[in-house]
Amino acid sequence: MLRSFAKLHGLGNDFLVTDLRNSDDASWFDDAAQIVALCDRHRGVGADGVLGIFQASPAAADAFARMRVRNADGSEAEMCGNGLRCVASWLHLHGASPSLAIETGAGILRCEVRDHGRSVQIEMGPPRPLPTPRLGAEVQFTPAASPETPLLIDGVTLHLHLISMGNPHAVCFVEGPQAPSDADLWRLAERMGPQVETHPRFPGRTNVEFVRCDGPDAFTALVWERGCGITQACGTGACAVAVAACVRGLSEPGRSLRVQLPGGPLDLWVEPGYRQVKLHGPVSYVFDGMLREPDGPP
Repeated sequence: MLRSFAKLHGLGNDFLVTDLRNSDDASWFDDAAQIVALCDRHRGVGADGVLGIFQASPAAADAFARMRVRNADGSEAEMCGNGLRCVASWLHLHGASPSLAIETGAGILRCEVRDHGRSVQIEMGPPRPLPTPRLGAEVQFTPAASPETPLLIDGVTLHLHLISMGNPHAVCFVEGPQAPSDADLWRLAERMGPQVETHPRFPGRTNVEFVRCDGPDAFTALVWERGCGITQACGTGACAVAVAACVRGLSEPGRSLRVQLPGGPLDLWVEPGYRQVKLHGPVSYVFDGMLREPDGPP
């Protein structure tokens, strides 16, 4: 069972971070029931997920460590942008260089910890079209590779851009005679998010972003996160929004843009040719904690 942990969050997207690099028994990390219990906000610690820090694999010699992500429902995600910022910050505060590479399910990603751990910039890698090949396959992303994909949900046709940032995203720009309010986006996410996430089009489920364009290079997004529901922020989701905005001509590669989420803003940079997406955002260290064994003393 998890003994010690730290709780951190990126714009309210909160995680339990635990260092398992020298653990004799990390099997609990693969126990979905224990993950669900830890993330329970009334009977556990409470979090959107649990982040395990492991030794980097032999094939990832350049990586300082490896991050695994378990969602609040016990499922495992390939990647989490806010989570990676939290792990990079934690590692730096515990002795790692501010410039470090971390192995993830989306490959080895380079992080730059700034402001004494209070913010992190990540090179998130290039976007990929869906369906995404296994890690290591070279797939060139082009706007033509991510056309609007219509999906009929509950009598409404959603026009989605399907983009992978190491994990799957379905980005929907919400438009109409009047710009949707924040409440409109929230209602739409609550109604449509779970249906899109589990649609047969996505056998591995997907994250879903409902987006409003607020002006040049400025967007508001509400994310229905796979395995979590609506979250305060989603780093990979913000990256997918930035890429989709460039595909739609609402922005263009080579310009800085900002995605506003319920928990606050994230700053993005899509490189020309879609070669790289950079993400910058804050990290907050909440507290350190210790859990006893289930049958231990109170």
